Amino acid sequence: MRNTKIWIPLILAATVCCHHEAKAEVKRPVETPAETVCRIGDKLIRETPFSYKLDLQKQSDKFGNLHTIDFGRTFGLGYGGVAYAYTNMYFERDTTMLVEIDHNDACKVWCNGALVYEKHGFRNLAVMKDERSIKMPFSFNLTLRAGNNDIIIKSETSGQGKWCVLLQPPSENDKVYKVSPQYPSIGLERVKNIDDKVADISNWLVIGPFAPGIDTVYKPEKEFVFGHMYAGLDGAVTWTIPKIEVLGQMIDPAPWGTTYQWNYHNGGVAWAMEQLGELTGDDRYYSWAVNFCDYQMEGIPFVDYQVNKLNAYFNSANSLVIGSTLLDFTLAPSLPIIYRLRKEENFRNREVYEKFISNMIEYASHGQIRSEGMSNYTRTTPEVYTVWVDDMFMGIPFLIQAGLYANTQQERDSFFDDAARQVVDFNKHVWDKDAKLYMHANYTSRPEVKLPHWSRANGWAIWAMSDVLMHLPKSHPLYSCILKQYKTHVRSLVKYQNEHGFWHNVIDRDDSPDEVSGTAIFTMAIARGIRLGWIDAKTYLPAVKKGWEAVASKVEDDGTVHDICVGTMCSEDEDYYVNRPFWDDDTHGSFAVIFAGIEMQNLLNKLSV
Repeated sequence: MRNTKIWIPLILAATVCCHHEAKAEVKRPVETPAETVCRIGDKLIRETPFSYKLDLQKQSDKFGNLHTIDFGRTFGLGYGGVAYAYTNMYFERDTTMLVEIDHNDACKVWCNGALVYEKHGFRNLAVMKDERSIKMPFSFNLTLRAGNNDIIIKSETSGQGKWCVLLQPPSENDKVYKVSPQYPSIGLERVKNIDDKVADISNWLVIGPFAPGIDTVYKPEKEFVFGHMYAGLDGAVTWTIPKIEVLGQMIDPAPWGTTYQWNYHNGGVAWAMEQLGELTGDDRYYSWAVNFCDYQMEGIPFVDYQVNKLNAYFNSANSLVIGSTLLDFTLAPSLPIIYRLRKEENFRNREVYEKFISNMIEYASHGQIRSEGMSNYTRTTPEVYTVWVDDMFMGIPFLIQAGLYANTQQERDSFFDDAARQVVDFNKHVWDKDAKLYMHANYTSRPEVKLPHWSRANGWAIWAMSDVLMHLPKSHPLYSCILKQYKTHVRSLVKYQNEHGFWHNVIDRDDSPDEVSGTAIFTMAIARGIRLGWIDAKTYLPAVKKGWEAVASKVEDDGTVHDICVGTMCSEDEDYYVNRPFWDDDTHGSFAVIFAGIEMQNLLNKLSV
């Protein structure tokens, strides 16, 4: 590590406290902010493998998500034919549920011998990705009786394209339930004469292929018998299991995930490690970020194969790097990629990076949906045109980086203009003028509904504003408006900081626990404002000092970071946020802590000059 000025409370305290108090504190040796967060970086270096492990494709024993029967992988492609699949569904009571379905060509579905779905003709799959789910073009009502229910699917292929059937209940991702929905069990566990080892690896039995003809009745439609051979298309066939796929998965994921999976908070860690390497002069941190970026970029063909050839739409590790329509998995995790392009002129696989970032720039400009009549990014979940304050961070810093990466001043101005307009338009949706805090989200169709003032959500807002203010020319027509909003937010936040230096997970709920990620982001953004002269040092140094000491107290000697709120959907229920689980080392928090340490060290260095 290059020489950094030692940070002791005297440096900050001397600005606001008496000389006697400062002398008392100088006797205690204190670590620099950079040294504190380097311990987090060192742990990341020790523990991140940047590799896939091979594992069997996981199957769920509940019909609460996507289920796929890939006849083509089992029986082959390129010829016409039909095949059958069988499974059992179990539910404790009589019920009727809606099932969404997609399939190539013709398909029939029976439940307990009754035909519940059929569609004729020849067609390709029409799977469409939504933000955290996929959309199906067809649906049917499935009536289950209490207990066991036999499900038979008959699928036809013309020999063109894929040959598979996809089933799922209606997707309601990003919806928070007070009572979790109940789904039937699915699989072979309750089927007589099937060994548990078979049921453990497959939910389905299949048989085929038979000669083409969706309306031709073959014996498996009328009987279900093991140990019996049937006349198939090219000879005798019997019931078997589908081809079991082997997928590349993450190694030893924690309950909250891993440090190297493709998402915004792990991309944030890599972005932080790039800048930690620059601050300290220690190449190990920048190299970790390079390894993260290379792992993601060079792994895209492998992930694409798993998603689009093996139908592992959500079972594949890093599946959301392929065709996602959510900023969490597009622009935000791309920050270390575009940052490296900006900082390094030449490196081995630069063309791969450039191609990817070109696609992300196109997505930033034309792909992501925006609020009607406004410029800000928005979402389709939990309902269309829901504005999440998270997306201020998920999208706006990338626009700033894209502007810095641009080849011409005109392109740069265009990205900066977009970023500035988005800040202003986000404020029209998610800024609570009464509380002077940000709501986690706003439903465009129901603007009167006020969602809670979640800490990390407020962090995303002030982070985005500070990124814009760092690079937007002061002569820009929206600069003063954004600076005013930043100052207003800072004044409000400081009022809610508690005596221990933390902010509560729900900022204005004293019974909500202290939380590290929000506290770290506020500390970073306020320190940044002091350093760059946006706010008064004498007024806000005490809050920064308390905030950093609070954050640093949650970092162990081995780099473990405590008390980080897990990822959170949006809800009108404050108790949902109050009661969210906390984890150690969740990268939602660890990357915020690294950035806070970097900004505190930068502030310290300036004050020490």
